[in-house]
Amino acid sequence: MCGIVGLYLKREALRPELGALLSDMLVTMSDRGPDSAGIAIYGDEGPGLKLTLQSDRPDIAFDGLAEDLGRAIGAEVSVRVIDTHAVVSLPHERIAAARDFFSDKDIRIMSAGERMEIYKEVGTPQSVVKRFGLGSMAGSHGIGHTRMATESAVTTLGAHPFSTDIDQCLVHNGSLSNHNYLRRMLARRGYAAQSQNDTEVAASYLSWRMGSGATLGEALEGTLADLDGFFTFVVGTEKGLGVVRDPIACKPAVMAETEDYVAFGSEYRAFSNLPGIDAARVWEPEPATVYFWERS
Repeated sequence: MCGIVGLYLKREALRPELGALLSDMLVTMSDRGPDSAGIAIYGDEGPGLKLTLQSDRPDIAFDGLAEDLGRAIGAEVSVRVIDTHAVVSLPHERIAAARDFFSDKDIRIMSAGERMEIYKEVGTPQSVVKRFGLGSMAGSHGIGHTRMATESAVTTLGAHPFSTDIDQCLVHNGSLSNHNYLRRMLARRGYAAQSQNDTEVAASYLSWRMGSGATLGEALEGTLADLDGFFTFVVGTEKGLGVVRDPIACKPAVMAETEDYVAFGSEYRAFSNLPGIDAARVWEPEPATVYFWERS
């Protein structure tokens, strides 16, 4: 089943409220998927690149991490620990060395970006929101997902959002029937999935297409031809928010737009506490149609 939410703020004055608004939307979708949840937040740019990390033993894994990582990659880094996650800031040119450093550690890289941070864990949306203090986070836009596992086990690594490129992530409601074929094809091209979730395959597909020269819009259109099954994808990038549904569009989806924001929800009730929702233009996104909103 699963529940998706997304919020793109047009008005700068609303940025301090992004985390609170998006968290409320996610919690409202709790009964669509109670086993794990996650949110991607696009906040301010840091001094370099941000890696969001996760560990099942953060007390051990993150102890002394700034010193150890800095020494290994030959650069100054900073570490901000939030529950089972940590956000590490480091120079762009040292990301390959950092990935090598973490390859044999009990630490998972959830995302990399100048603005994006991803927080996801096993548990209800309420518990995930509380653990990471998501309600107090600020930013321009974000997406979230609450999962009812179907294609893979209930694990942190299998939770959404999935990120396979810098400042890019994806959440998904539905099921792909050809994801094993795509998984093998993408692995041969250097986009090996880390989980058994079919959604990570979809995220890798977008990264592969864009790495081959396609725009995000072209990559999203490509999902309609190359991904078999039923799906609604909501994609976050450094600049904005994208949506596409399969040609049958059997999974529920609704959007709302005002002068202040664009919102996506699996159900209308996700919008119930958004400011000015009574005056919003509300519609169901068309099947096989790519929608995108971005800042200049």
